[in-house]
Amino acid sequence: MEPLELLECSPPLTREPLDAVRAAGVARVFKALGDPVRLRILSIVASRAGGEVCVCDITGAFALSQPTISHHLKVLKEVGLLTSERRASWVYYRLVPETLGELAALLGLPAGV
Repeated sequence: MEPLELLECSPPLTREPLDAVRAAGVARVFKALGDPVRLRILSIVASRAGGEVCVCDITGAFALSQPTISHHLKVLKEVGLLTSERRASWVYYRLVPETLGELAALLGLPAGV
């Protein structure tokens, strides 16, 4: 799966309809965010001072198995919301602010609406 690719000049939904290809890409991101565990993971990473979280800290926040957490992290990476870096035996996750910015721009309402 390719990460969401919205152009910087993409108009908000309120100005121009999405074509089928872009709608499918955006829907994948919203589908990933539609799971409460993934939304919490994203929140944990986004709210962490320094902007990154060790997978060990993410796993400890849930009553889920490590493979289940790994699956959720993989989904968030596949849609371009998270990136990761392995350091020795641990993996650290960071938010991809550009992707959230693109979603915010897409959903932005014009002034006065």
